Parts: sequence; C-alpha cells; structure tokens
Amino acid sequence: MKKFLLSALVALMAVSASAITDGQVYEEVNGIKCVNKWIISRVHSGELAYNALPVATNYARSAVMHDGVVYISVTGARVVPNDTILQSIVYKYSAEDGTYLGELPLTLNGEPFATPAQSSLQANNIGVDNFGHMWLAGYSSEQNASCPFYMLDPATGALTPLATFEKGDIIARIDYFDVIGDITGEEAQCNIMAPGSNSPTVYAWHYDQGDSPEDWVGGFDGDPSIDIRFFWPEEVTLWGYAPMIRQCLGMDPEEEDYYNGDLFYVDAFTTAPILYDRAGTVQDCFDTDYVDPALIPEPGANGVAEFHLDDRNFLAYAKAQYTGDGHGCQINVCEMGEGMTFEGMNKYWQLPADSLGHTSDSGIRLHCIQVEYDTDAQGEELIRLLTYKCQNGFGVYEIGKNVEAPQPQGKKGDVDGNGEVDGTDLNILINILLGKDQNNYDGRENVDEQGGIDGNDLNLLINILLGKV
Repeated sequence: MKKFLLSALVALMAVSASAITDGQVYEEVNGIKCVNKWIISRVHSGELAYNALPVATNYARSAVMHDGVVYISVTGARVVPNDTILQSIVYKYSAEDGTYLGELPLTLNGEPFATPAQSSLQANNIGVDNFGHMWLAGYSSEQNASCPFYMLDPATGALTPLATFEKGDIIARIDYFDVIGDITGEEAQCNIMAPGSNSPTVYAWHYDQGDSPEDWVGGFDGDPSIDIRFFWPEEVTLWGYAPMIRQCLGMDPEEEDYYNGDLFYVDAFTTAPILYDRAGTVQDCFDTDYVDPALIPEPGANGVAEFHLDDRNFLAYAKAQYTGDGHGCQINVCEMGEGMTFEGMNKYWQLPADSLGHTSDSGIRLHCIQVEYDTDAQGEELIRLLTYKCQNGFGVYEIGKNVEAPQPQGKKGDVDGNGEVDGTDLNILINILLGKDQNNYDGRENVDEQGGIDGNDLNLLINILLGKV
C-alpha cells in the first residue's frame, strides 16, 4: 500500500497547473474596480505544477487573447511523428477561467509548420488585428532581408502566407511586430510595424483597404524604415535587444485615420515606453521632470498597452522583469494625465499585487499585455486584460464599475480554494506537511476533517485525485 501511494504521489506531482485566483483584493479607485478572474504562475501555482505545462519553455514567446481563448505560441514544441523536425504548436486556455483547451498544431500548405532547429523561432509572435483576424510571425535576424508573415486559422492551425516584408536598405534584427487595422484589407487599411533590435530603426508596411495582397508598401512614404534620432533617457542611441512596439488607434473610429498608427509606443531594453509620431519625434515619455519616479519601469521589461474606460484613458505597462526589486513580472495600470499624457499619471493597481515569478526568460524581455472590451450585466463597459510573461505565468483581470471576483465552490481536497481538486492542491498539502508552506487555507488543508494535518489527509487527497473517493 505504501509503495502504491508513493507511486501515485510521483505520478500526481506531474499534473499540470490549473487556474486559481491570485488571492489579492484590489481597492476600488475613482469608482473603478479590478478583479483577477484567474491566474497560472510560478508564484501562485507552484514551481512543480508550472514546469509541467507545455508552455513552460523559453520558446513560448508571446500570447494573445481572442474570442474567449488565450493562445500561446511555441516554436518547435514537438517532434513530428516519424520524422526529426520540430513542429510549432499553439496552446489554448479559456479566457474565462483558465481551463486548458488543448493544442493547435500549426501547418503550412498542409504540412507541419516545422523547423530543423528551434533557433529559427518561426512562431515567435502571435497576435490578432482589430477585426478578429489572427496572425503569426517569426523572428527575423540581422542576416535576413525579409520577414514572412502569416494569417492563422484558429480553428485548424492552418497558416496562410500574407506577405513577405522587405526590410529595404537597413537590415536589423526583428523580434516582435504589431498590427493595426485589418490584415485582409476588406474592412479597413492595415499598418504593420516592428522595431529593429540593437538599432535605431523602426520598420513599417502599409496596405490600403481594398488592395490586393501584392500591394503592401513601405509605411514611411513608401520606405520600409526610418531611423529614430530621439530617445529617453536622452543618452540612449539604440534600442536594446528584443524591443516591442504598440500602435495607437486614432480618436474617432469613423475617421479615415483611425487605423493609421500615426502614434506608436516603443519599449526596449534600454528605454522605458516612449510615444513617437511617424516622423520619429518623441511625443511623450517617462521624463522625471513631470512623471513620479516611482512609476518609471525598471530596465529590461518590454510591454505596453492603452485602453479607454468610463471617459478615461489608461496605460498598462510592464513595471519590471523577473529581477524586479520586489516585483517579478508585474504590470502597472495607470490613468493617464490630461490629454492622454504621462504627466499627472495616477497609478491604480500593480498586477498581480504579489508576482508572477522570478525565473529568467533568457533575454526574451517581452511582456504581453492585451485588452479586450466587453459589457457587464448592467450594460456598463468593462475591460478584460491579459498579462503574460514567458516562463513565469499568465492570467486575466477584469476592470470596470461592476466587476466581481469569481466565487469558487467548496470541494473536499480543494486546498487552494479555486473550485477544483488537482495537482496544485497536492503540491500545497505536501509543502504544508514538510513545513514549507505556512499560508492560511481556512482549514481546507484538513482534508479528512479529523484532528490535525497529517498523512491521512495526504492519503485521502491522493485517493480523491485517483477517483477512488
């Protein structure tokens, strides 16, 4: 019996992390509330459970939320059967509750989208345009003069070539892209941008509504790139490696320039987020002359997103990487100052309030932040916000006037109180018995509801997980 339980314990410890809430209470600010819908992270799920996830790899670079699903792309995730090449896969999680929804093996021309070596990072970047079309792009090195770009069918995993973008006279490494508008050109124009790594270069390609696929042109009056001359801090003269870019929507959806991307943020290893115009001139930044120094991001974390709620403008940005001083892969959510400026920004929350994790991502640096708009039961607008940091964790928050935290249902063996009994509960109980976890679980750790916490509770939880109780 003891040998059986030990074997069962070893097997169960490999169970993947399931979603829980971050356990934090976020204060209402100016009538706006924030709640965590769910989170899966090294801090909240535990190292063992997180490491069992298929996305616990440095080749899981980026994530996107679309139509109720969180998609995480992984280059070279699995060897193709009866072959030696590595197929890239997108893993899916419910945006509502974090439930794992399975995998989406990627194909191109009916064949596995695969690479002999993961170093090509062919599935480095996944995203969705403003009209719900998903896209995928790979890393493009400083030896590559062009960048293939694909549309992604989220139902089948099939990729369709959209374009091969030429870098032109300036050839720099590209890690991450951003898309604004409609990549099909059917409902709006489209602008695709990317900053060059370890360079002063920004790339852009443009597509007018109604154009043919071969009609993509350089986004700077026909040229595919410009060199930036203005940075913050001012002593910076190049982006660091793995910079990201985020284009801003125009003021009026009815106007022709709504998807122009006339303003855009660049966030790089050497800079905090900087807002530029199409001439490459700084429009706003975290200048210490008018921004609270406590709000300035620590170097290395690259991620930024704007959103609008209750006639207010907000900026969400990565506060620090895994090495952050007391942070660990968190984002700040701030109301912007008058006129959508950095000056007078007011911090609402840091998400999560504790951390996602402190594990190195080997220089990936990107922190994916995405917002989607929805309405609550009262008809009020709410924001659904995805935060994802490679090798550390991901989760969804809701922000609005009437949002409410999910209320888990009590189950025997549900130690963490998330409504499910799984390997995370087992991991917590083992750590309690080993004296490594002193957290308060409101008595849920006393699984057999008899006396203290002991081996009987552990045996009962194992039997619950094995379906024997």
